[in-house]
Amino acid sequence: MIGDISPPVASIPGSPDPFAFDLSMCFMLNIVNRDFIAGRYVCVVVVEGNAQAMNPKNLLPPLSTVATHFGTSGLSVALATGVTHPLDVLKVRLQMQHVGQRGPLLGMTGIFLQLMKQEGPRSLYLGLTPALTRSVLYGGLRLGLYEPTKVCFDWAFESTNVLVKIASGAFAGAVSTALTNPVEVVKIRLQMNPNAVPIAEVREMVSKEGIGALWKGVGPAMVRAAALTASQLATYDETKRILVKRSSLEEGFQLHLCSSVVAGVVSTLITAPIDMIKTRLMLQQNSGSVRIYRNGFHCGYKVIRKEGPLALYKGGFAIFARLGPQTMITFILCEKLRSLAGLHKM
Repeated sequence: MIGDISPPVASIPGSPDPFAFDLSMCFMLNIVNRDFIAGRYVCVVVVEGNAQAMNPKNLLPPLSTVATHFGTSGLSVALATGVTHPLDVLKVRLQMQHVGQRGPLLGMTGIFLQLMKQEGPRSLYLGLTPALTRSVLYGGLRLGLYEPTKVCFDWAFESTNVLVKIASGAFAGAVSTALTNPVEVVKIRLQMNPNAVPIAEVREMVSKEGIGALWKGVGPAMVRAAALTASQLATYDETKRILVKRSSLEEGFQLHLCSSVVAGVVSTLITAPIDMIKTRLMLQQNSGSVRIYRNGFHCGYKVIRKEGPLALYKGGFAIFARLGPQTMITFILCEKLRSLAGLHKM
């Protein structure tokens, strides 16, 4: 019945006692199969080698399960962001070198030494507050929406192959970024300006550039997030499945570590050019005729034409140095937090 969020109860044939069936086991988790029978979804599970059907009362998991699901995701991403934030600052500074022109580029070490000399150690944590805020919101939505979306696609297309995982990740990433783009814009502005204050920066942006400035670069940001989430989560998911099937690794730290390393490498290679374009657009000032890039495609074209194709990978090593550890920390923490909260493994 609508509004009843208590755990549906089902009994296994042959078992004398009914047990509470938390729909999160079906809606958010990987069940063997799902069918639509007599107007209701039936979750088929395996009990002692035999397939058994369980009929949930409704399709909504308990509110506490949803909150825990999104909370563990957001917390794991926020902790990973706090550890790797200095690398994100270096990445943004690397991407903004020689805008619109060719020239010798400083490497990550050169940018680091320059920051230490000119702005001091605190510059490595510029924009940390909006970064953590965004991590909780964006991370919770991005990881939290992935599995429900995957299950919905499974119900619709009766498949959980890698294409379904990619589509689920792309959808979760795009929606999450569309909602949290203003925080990302503020974070990047603060990373380029050591004297800026978050609230004052927002007021100045809105007064000078309009409310739309908070959604600058939202197109490339959504594309990047879709590509990142699709490549990261789908690769992690599929790598885990392959390693469990074809190696001696079992569910645990080693499996999570190996899978997250592969996911970090793949997602970096795919998203580095999109990340660079997104950064350029978000830092672009709208002041009359002084507008270098019209949109993401125009930005990419001008970067390739004036700075060379490799310019799309400016800050690429910094992206990997940040995204690689961040991916590993995020997934390992998320798996552990879910285990402690009594949720399923990813």
